[in-house]
Amino acid sequence: MNDEGAPIPADEHTESHDQVVPEAWSAFMREGWDDREEEVPEHSITPWAAARRDKLAGIFPGERLVVPAGTYKTRANDTDYRFRADTAHVHLTGNQTSDAVVVIEPDGSSVLYARPRSGRDTDEFFRDRQYGALWAGARPSARELSDSLGIEVRHVDQLESALGGNTPTRVLRGVSAEVDKLVTPSDKKEWDGEFARTLSELRLVKDEWELNELKEACDITVRGFTDSVREWDQVLKHGERWIEGTFFRRARAEGNDLGYDSIVGGGSHATTLHWIDNNGPIVPGELVLLDMGVEGHNLYTADITRTLPISGKFTSLQRNLYELVYNAQQAGIEAIRPGVTFRAGHFAAMEILAHGLNDLGLLPVSVDEALSEDNKTYSRWTLHGVSHMLGLDVHDCASASKDTYIEGPIQEGMVLTVEPGLYFQKEDKLVPEELRGIGIRIEDDIVVTKDGSVNLSAGLPRTAADVEAWMGQYL
Repeated sequence: MNDEGAPIPADEHTESHDQVVPEAWSAFMREGWDDREEEVPEHSITPWAAARRDKLAGIFPGERLVVPAGTYKTRANDTDYRFRADTAHVHLTGNQTSDAVVVIEPDGSSVLYARPRSGRDTDEFFRDRQYGALWAGARPSARELSDSLGIEVRHVDQLESALGGNTPTRVLRGVSAEVDKLVTPSDKKEWDGEFARTLSELRLVKDEWELNELKEACDITVRGFTDSVREWDQVLKHGERWIEGTFFRRARAEGNDLGYDSIVGGGSHATTLHWIDNNGPIVPGELVLLDMGVEGHNLYTADITRTLPISGKFTSLQRNLYELVYNAQQAGIEAIRPGVTFRAGHFAAMEILAHGLNDLGLLPVSVDEALSEDNKTYSRWTLHGVSHMLGLDVHDCASASKDTYIEGPIQEGMVLTVEPGLYFQKEDKLVPEELRGIGIRIEDDIVVTKDGSVNLSAGLPRTAADVEAWMGQYL
């Protein structure tokens, strides 16, 4: 109890420096509010999400399935990161509010347990920094959520009692510590692990709705790249930070956020695969590698990379290396079609790069030996695989089994990147000095079709000539 006012409930998120709340202020705050619920249209995801839940229930008949959205993560002290719901939860519901949990019962029915907006009968709405409407914005009501997502919604306070009894229950663990505590792990080996794998594997093949979301994310990302080139005079003045900020502006204006931290690698920074400091200069005569993707409003993300000549024109050496990577990427894209293994694109691209490295006199062994799985010495300069699945996560379906993902066949409707690269570290004494510090990667987002594939990010120029012509419009 504060000496000067009403008690602060234990579950309210307040701080030591907050104002004292006298009883008079508290009582006055609870009066005179128009607290009507809004009429909310059905979300476009609703029938698709319902079909996904039905499919999941059919895989685990007679079992209860629990998939939480997660809660806020602390950034520093009392400051949280902007909330982003767990991927599997979004895939099954479309819900993006924190602290929610979807439960699929053995009979196939589903309930979303959610934390709705704060009522005006307690101080939460004006005192709670995390959930209060006057601090964090109004959350949707239970009815608004239900109308939008087409699913029964109950208050999350009822979740514990709902998970009682002896019904066999699987939980997507590691998302919510509170939910994990409510269900004792099964004695069955790999019980919850199998559930996590299945949730990932459900996302391997995208439905029509998802493909539209990914195409939109790619289109916005293309505009973000164009924004960056359009402001090239400021890029030259302020360096990598300007591109990062410019792209983020587009991501927030047209989407939800970035799909991942942008990689803006000028000069030798391009040889660091996940360079996200983005604090270096942009120097004419060098290259800059941009690996950036917009996350759309429904959380599907693009993942596109281009390597640009900072002066607007490639030097002869830069062009030769760029075209080597381009040819490798093109070979990788052409290798993708239903029925081939996931790594078919990788092998096709590496064949091109290995021969190119050999032509540069860099391989310590023959091309055939370098390409063998028990050698791979060419990888000193290629470093990473060429593809990963793409969707709600930039590295989507990560918990899927090897048999269905890395070693499995490609299927129509899968979406994956093709992104070969060459990286010559500035301290690498095994390459000529003129190559040191050069990094080149080209990445596009490819959807597998019945007869081959389609490039979702084709709106962004890829060939050396097209890149130069595109940049020439703005420089």
